[in-house]
Amino acid sequence: MSKLTDVPKRILIGRALRSDKLGETLLPKRIALPVFASDPLSSVAYAPGEVLLVLSVAGLSAYHFSPWIALAVVVLMFTVVASYRQNVHAYPSGGGDYEVATTNLGPKAGLTVASALLVDYVLTVAVSISSGIENLGSAVPFIVEHKVASAVAVILLLTLMNLRGVKESGSLFAIPTYVFVAGVFIMIVWGAYKGIVLDETMKAPTADFEIKAEHQGLAGFALVFLLLRAFSSGCAALTGVEAISNGVPAFRKPKSKNAATTLALMGGLAVTMFCGIIFLAMATDVRMAEKPAEDLLHNGVPVGEGYVQDPVISQVAAAVFGDGTFFFIVLAAATALVLFLAANTAYNGFPLLGSILAQDRYLPRQLHTRGDRLTFSNGIVLLAGAAALLVWVYGADSTRLIQLYIVGVFVSFTLSQIGMVRHWNRHLATERDPAKRRHMIRSRAINAFGAFFTGLVLVVVLATKFTHGAWVALLGMVIFYGTMTAIRRHYDSVADEIAAAEERPDEYVRPSRVRSVVLVSKLHKPTLRALAYAKLLHAHELEALTVSVDPAETKALKEEWERRGINVPLKILDSPYREITRPVIEYVKSIRRESPRDAVSVYIPEYVVGHWYEHLLHNQSALRLKGRLLFTPGVMVTSVPYQLQSSEAAKKRARKRQEWNAPGSVRRGPVEKRQKEPAAKNN
Repeated sequence: MSKLTDVPKRILIGRALRSDKLGETLLPKRIALPVFASDPLSSVAYAPGEVLLVLSVAGLSAYHFSPWIALAVVVLMFTVVASYRQNVHAYPSGGGDYEVATTNLGPKAGLTVASALLVDYVLTVAVSISSGIENLGSAVPFIVEHKVASAVAVILLLTLMNLRGVKESGSLFAIPTYVFVAGVFIMIVWGAYKGIVLDETMKAPTADFEIKAEHQGLAGFALVFLLLRAFSSGCAALTGVEAISNGVPAFRKPKSKNAATTLALMGGLAVTMFCGIIFLAMATDVRMAEKPAEDLLHNGVPVGEGYVQDPVISQVAAAVFGDGTFFFIVLAAATALVLFLAANTAYNGFPLLGSILAQDRYLPRQLHTRGDRLTFSNGIVLLAGAAALLVWVYGADSTRLIQLYIVGVFVSFTLSQIGMVRHWNRHLATERDPAKRRHMIRSRAINAFGAFFTGLVLVVVLATKFTHGAWVALLGMVIFYGTMTAIRRHYDSVADEIAAAEERPDEYVRPSRVRSVVLVSKLHKPTLRALAYAKLLHAHELEALTVSVDPAETKALKEEWERRGINVPLKILDSPYREITRPVIEYVKSIRRESPRDAVSVYIPEYVVGHWYEHLLHNQSALRLKGRLLFTPGVMVTSVPYQLQSSEAAKKRARKRQEWNAPGSVRRGPVEKRQKEPAAKNN
């Protein structure tokens, strides 16, 4: 069965890679840019439109505020990029906002940031895929008719591509991303040349339209609120910026330097593209409205329900290149494709963050390990499942999904930059070098400005989007926070309960005459109990066996083994493909081949827990090993259970169920002992 399932697995994701090949999967900057920055780069396709849509509420006269809003977005982008460049240098392990907040603000703030980022990554996939499906559906009616199924199919395709490896998926995504960036820059340069040098008049398809203002003559607080709302909508261009700081481990060495360079390049490209599209939209008289059927007027008459409002980038491209020209079609195709690929930012950020959280015992340990292709495959699958569920619940409707968007990312922005301010305060308290102090003071000012800006955006987003769906994102954050807190509490209680005592360790390893194989992962109470039990059975040889998946953990185990003076030889099996089951099986079979008439007894320490969900939080290696060893001739498998406290609670619950009587059972007695009433005699 293993071979039958292995063949399709290899066809889909490729051959397994050795652990020492990890360096070959790391990304150069040219691939890292489309892998980690496809989300913020692609957002320039809709962020300018979001700004104009909000301003249209006050009518065409409010459009003259758009350059100032673009300038504010630029300042915020540069501030956030400058802050995150410092993050990747100060915290290169890949923890990003989570590590910054945890280190400087405490574990609760770190968990809040992690919850926000996890929600935002799931939404990034759902929104990007749904938006791409809707754009593609305008040309292919079948996709519109089966929108949810098509979106789920695209999610599965992206999942398989990422399971093949970050480098391979990045190479596939690089071409459309670079075509999109090049197309936008060509449009900006050619538009500027036609307008400034050739003095040509460029008109968007909607240039002759009028906008019916929903609220005319806005002033004072109402105008300020409208501008803040437009600014917060334009800040959609910043989504995904944090992914690079979370993905530092995926870069080639020097990791921090390459990540910082990629971050700066991404910021420069996104800002230039965003501003260029905004200014070309103003120059070509683009018109946008939140309710185009009612609020866009052509010759004084509403355009009606049959009108399809094209995105700002499409209208600008039509004005600059000409509708239906070669460059127009190439840019339109690249824009649609890069919106699909924007989801890949989440496919790289979510698994890395999940791995760090699993290492800190906030998520199941399975998320910390790399799969066959040296990717965090469990995290990739979990992200795909959550995004597919969200797409199904919301019917792949990007209009509904986008209301949930950008809340999480600005929560993480704000807390991260507050954390960086405290980071600089802590270092300034001990630093005496004047030059370094000046650098720290300047950095602190940048982070403080960023914290204020992103905090303001967060308040505006919550105020304007809460009732439209932002509450769902907040609820998701609360659920993630509560779940991760419960998981950490469980792991901590298990670690405390199974910790090996320092006093009288020899009582667990009494002298014996037994030849057995005791499987060891760590040196704790379950392991010591299994060793003691194996010794008492008096076989002619006894050895402990461990599989080296993580060299650091194996070294620590060996040192602890020697320090405690355990007089049982420890055999270490190397596993370059990070497998546990196969090396153990092969070793046991080799013992059988050397002495075919001997029996081999394998002892497996196991936790006994009392709740079904606790089983999901522990590695199922023991179950897989028992399943394989039971079919190996001449091998006896013995489970050595170690009962955790929750198993005692389960035992009590079972006893209560046995002693419980249904309501009324005491009154009428057991059913099987009830006497049947005699049948009535016929008179």
